[in-house]
Amino acid sequence: MNLPSTSGVNLDSLRARAASDPKAAIKEAARQFEALFMQELMKSMRQAQQSMSSGLLDNAGSQMGTEMLDTQFASRMTGLPGGLSDAIAKQLERQMGGSAVVPVAPAAAAGAPSASAKVSQRQSDFLSRHGDAARAAEAQSGIPAAFMVSQAAHETGWGRHEIRQADGTPSFNLFGIKAGAGWKGKVAEVTTTEYVDGVARKVTARFRAYDSYAESFSDYARLMKDSPRYGQVVANASSAQGFAQGLQRAGYATDPAYADKLTRVINTTLRLQRSTA
Repeated sequence: MNLPSTSGVNLDSLRARAASDPKAAIKEAARQFEALFMQELMKSMRQAQQSMSSGLLDNAGSQMGTEMLDTQFASRMTGLPGGLSDAIAKQLERQMGGSAVVPVAPAAAAGAPSASAKVSQRQSDFLSRHGDAARAAEAQSGIPAAFMVSQAAHETGWGRHEIRQADGTPSFNLFGIKAGAGWKGKVAEVTTTEYVDGVARKVTARFRAYDSYAESFSDYARLMKDSPRYGQVVANASSAQGFAQGLQRAGYATDPAYADKLTRVINTTLRLQRSTA
């Protein structure tokens, strides 16, 4: 059975077509993007289905047949009128303004790092940058360094959404600690998301500002250790889930899904640390 390839893009063909017929090239690039998406969708659905089955009938032959069938389904669902490729093509045309430069699908960029590789690199860089400060905070509070650096990653989107001063300079606040009435240090006032009765709302809040990331970790460790409110957080810090749930029960954040989200980030951190050990 001959199946059309949807796992990559003929880059030379696309470039040649772009020179003579830009619209056709955009349409083909959009179709390739949709094909990649549909294959990943089929793969995810199949993995979810397999996780609920016993797997007793799985073997190399059945898996290969399943992959071929999924590829055929993905191919048939690609390029349908009014489908995803049409929407992608329209968006590309708007962004490119008719330009003949065709974007390359991830699988086609020979030697270029994939999106997941870039994410992993950003995550690894974040862990490396704050590792020493996290270990110092562990000695101060007793909370595992991996848990604290993971919370910093969650609060800042792995460093992409740090709290900044009005002039754009960093506040070095990695944990989203608010500046209450007793705070005598510097303050950064920003718009943030809070959950009121389970509904996300934008509010303006005052956050503590520091002179370094190390100071942020130290202040967080001091808060966890000295505040009776977070006593159970430290006591339950023997597991990722216990730590995350302890923070949520103590009211550290208003997001009702905070514990689940933080647990996932901690697991990502632990996995990255194991892979580089």
